[in-house]
Amino acid sequence: MPGASAPGGRSALVTGASRGIGRGIALALAEQGWRLTVVARDPDRLAAAFASVDPGQIDRVAVDLAAPDAADAVVDAYKGKNLSLDALILAAGVGSAAPLDGYSMGRFDKQFALNTRAPFVLVSQLLPLLREGEGGRVIALASIAGVHAEQSLGAYGASKAALLALCRGINVEESARGVSATAIAPGYVDTDMSAWVHDTVPPETMIPVDDVVRTVMAILSLSPRSVIDEIVMRRATAVGHHA
Repeated sequence: MPGASAPGGRSALVTGASRGIGRGIALALAEQGWRLTVVARDPDRLAAAFASVDPGQIDRVAVDLAAPDAADAVVDAYKGKNLSLDALILAAGVGSAAPLDGYSMGRFDKQFALNTRAPFVLVSQLLPLLREGEGGRVIALASIAGVHAEQSLGAYGASKAALLALCRGINVEESARGVSATAIAPGYVDTDMSAWVHDTVPPETMIPVDDVVRTVMAILSLSPRSVIDEIVMRRATAVGHHA
């Protein structure tokens, strides 16, 4: 029979959990005793990422969230074992850089499927469980490119701008009932997703994953009376608002 969460603990669902920021957040939550449901595409990578976590503390769901019915499958898997949800961490994402002129619609559709549609489905269907706790939080990993335009990142930025709008919408509709959302919009973070710009943006100048993780943990420590729509994190060496 489903349980609310680990005894005396809190529960979180983390997408994009097998690597990068998502993995860092999930491991930090595990260290604090949260009950976890982690989601990623590759089952082997997902298992390896959390090999050190007590199996009784974690459920793994291996799906490609860009697929049409994948988000629904995640919801069903979570609801099958839980009656409430304290934190929904939306860290799965994909990016593709190219000028708008002649942009591949296949790339466009993949980015919006994973970066925008899947988070919307998860939020929409898991809101009843987020309301059950003492202050459910949604945290979405957006991008500074969704706040300030960046060369060749128009489509990616548009998909991430939608995440910022989604978080604001959650706050307007749900914060009075204890559910709030924050979009974190960083510049380049030192993960493999940013490796394509290492020739122009050295990894030692990028935002450390741990800084994003600490930001997430700070948000999760707030009372339901405080709402933060978004946080923009800029690299110290970036000029202006560039990623």
